[in-house]
Amino acid sequence: MIAMTKDNIVLNAEPSGKLQAIEQVGELLVRNGYIRPEYIDSMKRREEVANTYLGNGISIPHGLPENRDHILKTGVAILQVPGGVTWNPGEIVNLVVGIAAKSDEHIEILTNLTHVLDDENTVRRLTATDDPSDIVRALSGEAGATRRPGPELDVADFDHSVDVTVMNPHGLHARPATFFLDIAKLFDSTIVVEFDGRSGNGKSLASLLKLGVGSGRIIRIHAKGDDAMQALNALKDAVDAGLGEIEEEKETPKAAHGWTPSEVKRTIPGCTASPGLASGPIRQFTHRRIVVEAMAKDPEHELTELGHAVAAAKSNLRMLYNEVRSRSGEPQAAIFRAHEAFLEDPELLAETKSRIRGGNSAGYAWRQVIDDRVRAMEQHDDEVLAARAMDLRDVGRRVLRHLAGVLQDEPFTSSEPVILVAEDLTPSDTALLDPALILGFCTSGGGPTSHSAIIARSLDIPAIVAAGPAVLEIEDGTMAILDGDGGNLYLEPSPADIETAAEARKRIEAERDAEYRTRYEPALTLDGERVEVAANIGKASEAERAVEGGGEGVGLLRTEFLFLGRETPPDEDEQYRSYRAMIEALNGLPLIIRTLDIGGDKAVPYLDLPAEDNPFLGERGIRLCLNRPELFLTQLRAIYRASRHGPLRIMFPMIATLDELAAGKRLAEKARIEVGAEPVDIGIMVEVPSVAVMAREFAKEVAFFSVGTNDLTQYVMAMDRVHPTLAAQADSLHPAVLRMIDQVVRASDEAGIWTGVCGGLAGEPLGAVILAGLGVKELSMVIPSIAPVKARIRSITMAQAREIARQALACADNNQVRALKLP
Repeated sequence: MIAMTKDNIVLNAEPSGKLQAIEQVGELLVRNGYIRPEYIDSMKRREEVANTYLGNGISIPHGLPENRDHILKTGVAILQVPGGVTWNPGEIVNLVVGIAAKSDEHIEILTNLTHVLDDENTVRRLTATDDPSDIVRALSGEAGATRRPGPELDVADFDHSVDVTVMNPHGLHARPATFFLDIAKLFDSTIVVEFDGRSGNGKSLASLLKLGVGSGRIIRIHAKGDDAMQALNALKDAVDAGLGEIEEEKETPKAAHGWTPSEVKRTIPGCTASPGLASGPIRQFTHRRIVVEAMAKDPEHELTELGHAVAAAKSNLRMLYNEVRSRSGEPQAAIFRAHEAFLEDPELLAETKSRIRGGNSAGYAWRQVIDDRVRAMEQHDDEVLAARAMDLRDVGRRVLRHLAGVLQDEPFTSSEPVILVAEDLTPSDTALLDPALILGFCTSGGGPTSHSAIIARSLDIPAIVAAGPAVLEIEDGTMAILDGDGGNLYLEPSPADIETAAEARKRIEAERDAEYRTRYEPALTLDGERVEVAANIGKASEAERAVEGGGEGVGLLRTEFLFLGRETPPDEDEQYRSYRAMIEALNGLPLIIRTLDIGGDKAVPYLDLPAEDNPFLGERGIRLCLNRPELFLTQLRAIYRASRHGPLRIMFPMIATLDELAAGKRLAEKARIEVGAEPVDIGIMVEVPSVAVMAREFAKEVAFFSVGTNDLTQYVMAMDRVHPTLAAQADSLHPAVLRMIDQVVRASDEAGIWTGVCGGLAGEPLGAVILAGLGVKELSMVIPSIAPVKARIRSITMAQAREIARQALACADNNQVRALKLP
């Protein structure tokens, strides 16, 4: 138990606002030896991505997880504010409880705090007391303190329960408890959590905190209702997965530029979302309001309109997916496949239809349902989940535009380069930004893990998020410097600062230009070993760009572009012409064509694919092709015909068994004989753990392996890579994935074939070095990554790469791998 004394408390404070209140309670923590002064800034930044207001006049400000090294020891400090301080609109705080949590010793304080939170009389008394001992006794749980034990909840008639261990480093504190209850609220069942002889309402934050669950302790979750088992499974999975705290240890990629300003009129802090420096005038962007009628007379007509709007939105998303994938790569484009999953949410659609049948128009009903869901998601204390609220809002607006008769919301346009400022940007907004005119952007909301931030990084646009509402008051034309690395927006900088920022930016650009100028040079390590670097492309026009970008061929051609967005499949001649055009554009460089990889997750009208509960585990890739041999043979004939015009290899996707591989090879041989072509190398994608585990057997049957790290990761980690809340945790640098790849490379070496990697990991500098160190011979990636990856490979020895790979294989999790330092 933390020792509480009068020195931990300041009475009758009068802070001017929330930030000053945090500063004052932070200074008290500093004076008592709990934190370094730097932690105060972290406490302020926490407020930008999460709300620390508990309710009933109490807040619990604390810092970001990545700044725990500034905590000297666990402790709390209390600022009494009798006159109250506004925490957020409508939230008045009288007791500011600053927390420095180096261990879970503070859990008991929080437990006692929730008893206080339940008792309005006690809160009023502590707010007005002139004796700090009153507060000491209340939060220490000493005799004499007013405490009302929460009523025990009877679980005798609950039919279902499950035991699970809370492994969060600091137990079931505010953030993971919020995560828990928000998942619990998704279900109709009554949910109770039992711990150490006490029980609490699983849908109440105060009730959960009152249990005082520490790290490594077992809780029993009870559920009663029609969806009790689903609720228990979801909650158990959530607790096992860390209740949203896993990703907090990750850092946004940064490129140190070493620049700091000397004289600016005002600094607005935010959170870094995309690194880089930008100088220019501010330009505000506001979405226009989409107006819809509240009521409608014909529910059936409105239901039909809803169906049409959802279908149109899905079509828009597919086109946007293809555009972003071609420009920024599959990981960024997958965001819009996740958006499509929102449109298929049965609860969301059912609630909308229910409101329509109650008399609302389709547009009004949809807006109300989306707004309710967004508000609920925004309350998540976990920044990753809160960031997903913007994705749902984006999807909502996309449908609403069709329901309101507005086909296209106004995208941001500018006739001059500007720094864009907005309340928030949807992923769709960000994907349509022109990097030539958008020097950088700053949003008042959002988070560094939002999909807009991810897209900004892929477009190389410096960005800051969560800078607060003050940025929305900046006048258009105000000169500013946006520091995406430091997370600050500097207003009205001095001419000297503008000049030094420009010089720093030029240094960064010079480094990138140097990489680009040497893009045609091979990726030879300092000790003379070569790694082939190729491009991933998704349409014919990109073949020439791949060569221009320094690619030594195409390591992955996604052929789906020929099959999507049309009413009938492409015939053999159309496919042949497209493949031949790409071969000729490559001018002798190799092309690896992946056969059709479509399944239940992609809408293809002419295939009439049934909806699947788990499309990534269903009929997709080679399974679909083997079940529709004429479709497959048509593609194979076109590929073999094109093979006469240059070097070409065939690659089968989603192979899981030797029987599938044998069947695919039989059909390929049939197609080759029919067109009279010479044999070509046939390889397979390694995306399924069964192939990695049996790599020795598969290596005897193919000419090469190409590891698809995106899919392999989701299957190894059992995390859907486009899941709105889990996708960010599916990290290909997890040692479990790296060990799979290591196993594949060893098997290929034994068999005398080569292994490449065409997933997103190949395009990361750290990932590329580790893969090279594992013995991967070819790295294939999105075109913008080719030059920097080549430069990185040329800067090390293969011995160094092997050592980094050895260290990575020995790590316990992906965070340890990402903490490894490159030479």
